[in-house]
Amino acid sequence: MSPFRNHVRWLLIAWMFVISAVAYLDRVNLSVAGTSIEREFGLDHVHLGWVLSAFVFGYAVFQAPGGRLADRFGPRKILAAGTIWWAVFTSLTALVSARIAGALLVLIAVRFLLGIGEAVVYPAGNRLVASWIPSQERGIANGVIFAGVGAGAGITSPLITYILLHYGWRWSFWVSALIGLAAGVVWFVIARDKPEEHPMVVPEEAAHIRLGLPAAAPQRPLPWRSIFASKDVAAVTFSYFCYGYVAYIFFAWFFIYLNAVRGLNLKTSSYYSMLPFLAMAVGSTLGGWISDVITKTLGKRAGRCGVACVSMCLCAIFVAIGSYAQDARVASTVLAGGAGALYLSQSSFWSVSSDLGGASAGSVSGVMNMGNQIAGIITASLTPWIAKYFHWETSFFVAAGLAVVGAMLWLRVDPNVQLVPRQEVALAEK
Repeated sequence: MSPFRNHVRWLLIAWMFVISAVAYLDRVNLSVAGTSIEREFGLDHVHLGWVLSAFVFGYAVFQAPGGRLADRFGPRKILAAGTIWWAVFTSLTALVSARIAGALLVLIAVRFLLGIGEAVVYPAGNRLVASWIPSQERGIANGVIFAGVGAGAGITSPLITYILLHYGWRWSFWVSALIGLAAGVVWFVIARDKPEEHPMVVPEEAAHIRLGLPAAAPQRPLPWRSIFASKDVAAVTFSYFCYGYVAYIFFAWFFIYLNAVRGLNLKTSSYYSMLPFLAMAVGSTLGGWISDVITKTLGKRAGRCGVACVSMCLCAIFVAIGSYAQDARVASTVLAGGAGALYLSQSSFWSVSSDLGGASAGSVSGVMNMGNQIAGIITASLTPWIAKYFHWETSFFVAAGLAVVGAMLWLRVDPNVQLVPRQEVALAEK
C-alpha cells in the first residue's frame, strides 16, 4: 500500500514547501553575496539596492499575469517552466563580468528577468491549493508552503557563505540554479492540476477534497474588472503591501545590516541572519494551524482576519523594540521575533485569496502578491536611503508603523465573500 494513500494532497503541499524554499534560495543569495559583489563591481549600498529592486520589480509586474497563466494552463506546467526560467537567469547572474561596459545595467536586467520567472511560484501554488485543499485545511496548507520561505531564506546564509568563502560568489549562484532545476523536474513528475487527474488519488481522498471546496466557488475565470473592483481584494492587497515592506527588510538587508552596521563578522552574520527566517518557518506553520483551529470553532472572521490582525500588531512591537537594542545579538533575536510574528499572518492572506478566487485563485492571489512585491521594490531602495540620512532605527520604525496599518486593514475584510463576475451581480439584483 502506498504511504501516500489518501494523502496525495499533502505530498504536493510538501513539495511546494521545497519549491518555496528553493525560490528564496535563488532570491536571497544576492543579499548574502552582496558585499563581495559590491567590492568586485565597485558598487555601494544604494547601487546594490537598485539590483535588488530590479528583481522585485520583475517579480511584482508579472504576479497577476503569472497567476492568470496558472489558472489557464495549470500549476503543474507553469511551475515547471518557472523553475527552468529561474535556473537560467540565476546562472546568468554569475556570468556577468565587472569588466564589461554597463555591468551594473546588465546585472539589473538579469535580475529583473529572474524576477519575472519566479513570479509564478505562489500564484500557481495558490491555484493548486484552490483545487486540492478543502477550505478548512487551507490555513495549515498555506502555512507549510510559506514555511519554505523561512527555510529557504534561513539555509541561504550559511550555505551561500560557505560556497562564497571556499569557491567564490559565482559558484553560489550556479549551485542555486542546479538545485532549482532539480526541484522543478521532481515537481513535474509528481504533480497534477486536479485530484481526478492524479493516478495515486483514491476515491476517499477525492470525495474529502470535493466536499471541502467552497460550494459557491466560481468555476470559470473572473474578468480582471471583477477582481480589481472588489473591496476585499483591495483591502487584502494593501495589507499585503504593508506586510511586504516589513518582510523585505529581512530578505534584502538583514545580513548586510548585521555585518556592516552591527559589526558582526561574515561567519557570525551568516548564523544570526538565519534567526528571522527560522522564525518565519515556525511562524508560518504555527499561524496556519492556529488559523484553521479558530476558523473551525469561531469562523473565518476570527480565524483568518483576527489572526492576521493580531499577528501584524505583534510584529510591529517586536520590530520597534529590536531596532533599539544595544547588543547586536539581542537585536537579532528580538527582530527575529518580529519576523516570526509577521509570518503568523501569512496563511491568512493566501487562504482568503484562494477562497475569494476559486478557479481564479491564481489571478486573485497574483494581484494580492503584486502589492507585496511593490512594497519590496520600495523597501530594497528606500531602506538604505532612510538609514543613510535618518539612521537604521528609523528604517525599522517605519516598517513597524506599516505593520500596524496592515493589521487595521484586516478589519475591513469579509472572508466569506465569493467573487463573481460583475454582470452576474447585476442580474441577481434585477
